Amino acid sequence: MISAQAAPVGAKTRGPGAFGGFATRWALLLSLAGGLALFAAFPPVDAWPLAVAGPTLLVAALTGRSLRASFGCGLVFGLALFVPLLAWLVNEAWYAWVALAAALAIIFAVLCIGQRLLLRLRFWPVAVAGWWVAAEGVRDRWPYPFPWGRLAMSQSVAPDVRWVAIGGVPFLSFLVALTGAMIARAVLSYLGGAGRFDVALGPVVAAGVTIGVVLAGGLLPVDPTGGAPTAQVAAIQGDVPRARNLPEQLNDSVVTQNHAAATSELAARVKAGREPAPDVVIWPENSTDLDPFEYPFIYAELAGAAASIDRPILVGEVLQNPERNVGQLWVPGRGPTTLYVKRQLVPFGEYIPFRSLISSFSSLPSLQPENFTPGRKAVVFGVGKIKLGDVICYEVGFDALVRSEVTAGANLLAVQSNDADFEIDGQLGETEQQTAMARIRAIESDRAVVYASTTGESTIIAPDGGLVADSGVWRQAILDARVPLVSYRTLADRVGAWPEYLIIALTVLALGWALLPPRRKRAATPKTPDAARTPDTGAEPPPGGPEPI
Repeated sequence: MISAQAAPVGAKTRGPGAFGGFATRWALLLSLAGGLALFAAFPPVDAWPLAVAGPTLLVAALTGRSLRASFGCGLVFGLALFVPLLAWLVNEAWYAWVALAAALAIIFAVLCIGQRLLLRLRFWPVAVAGWWVAAEGVRDRWPYPFPWGRLAMSQSVAPDVRWVAIGGVPFLSFLVALTGAMIARAVLSYLGGAGRFDVALGPVVAAGVTIGVVLAGGLLPVDPTGGAPTAQVAAIQGDVPRARNLPEQLNDSVVTQNHAAATSELAARVKAGREPAPDVVIWPENSTDLDPFEYPFIYAELAGAAASIDRPILVGEVLQNPERNVGQLWVPGRGPTTLYVKRQLVPFGEYIPFRSLISSFSSLPSLQPENFTPGRKAVVFGVGKIKLGDVICYEVGFDALVRSEVTAGANLLAVQSNDADFEIDGQLGETEQQTAMARIRAIESDRAVVYASTTGESTIIAPDGGLVADSGVWRQAILDARVPLVSYRTLADRVGAWPEYLIIALTVLALGWALLPPRRKRAATPKTPDAARTPDTGAEPPPGGPEPI
């Protein structure tokens, strides 16, 4: 039987407890509320406690659903999350925003069928928490990596954020999802017990303990920076021309001149004794889109900036033949030296998948006529006692890329970004979301992070995630601060991706267990009154027929 309707309240279904689920219209409303609540947990709203409401409401919506209706609930949840979360993409192209949000929502909806199956298990709260890690792992890698919307990334200012230094971002996502699932279990137990609190007392206590343990992460001693050497660092936010279209806004020579002028201003302050001399200066991504090796006046501009401050400058450049997005260290008197090539390119931004096919019906490929060439390795820039690791913009969302810089020996991290692409009209969103990611990376690796953006918000972030300096947006700014250079490696960096792999593997095993024929599960586990099956099909007998599919 194919049905989109939930079993009646009180029916014994393969769902949490004795609660049969809400009517479909209410389940869809719960899905909508859950997606919007999770969106609000991220910047710019930044109401981080609402991250727990997302998993809680999704469990409530999926309880008692058919698999087809579970897809529908997942689609509503996904659209409610990704459409507003990625609204800043409309500045690039409205169809890019719609297509990406819709694609992510569809992937989420398909994966929600797996969560519905996991709700059959007795240990479903843990399995649901694992499902969130697995679902995020899929979106991080396939079909085109895009790690926005991960539960952990909403927790940059929450007490529980310190768990990322123990098990990384996937582990924090697991804990947030587990908290939501335990709350859902308590609520559903209460509803399944016809409103009797004594029936739900155990799940309520378990949910309270879970909340306490997760929030206790704020007490973890994960920032042993005492005694570390320090360095003076500067970030330059040169700003770009305010315009209504990208070609005018990203006027290459003006952007470079803005950053050179701000660097000269910093040099004047240092000479006058009003600012300490920095050990290194960070310019943002796309500080110049004109290859300095092909444009002599750009080369002279960059060399002159390094000479004026008399310190190395990490410059964000676009190099040609082949086209690459790089961070290159310019040293006074020597010019360009070591460079880092961006490894994780932005799909439909820095390369166009299925270019010939898409060109037949869209002008999107014209925004990027030639695919960028990705880099292949981590690079650490040596500047005296500073070992500077760099990631560029979008790369800050990828666990392995940031971790590889620390593993290669970085004691300071830089994030070079060009948020002007997505902030044409001055709306916030993308830059704040990336800043939150950078703050989490600082805590995860116990490293200071210099986040330099063309238009803001540029920040200098302490190893504990606190903001040492910030610039605001759409203005020229110079940030200058002293930060610790930590060589200690956190447990998260030492264990690497293993927590994520382990959680995903156990979740896949749990899904396999949920799919086993009931007779085989009955042979493997003792019978209990709540696990009664009909003798001919092995299915639990909700009123009106077998469980919907």
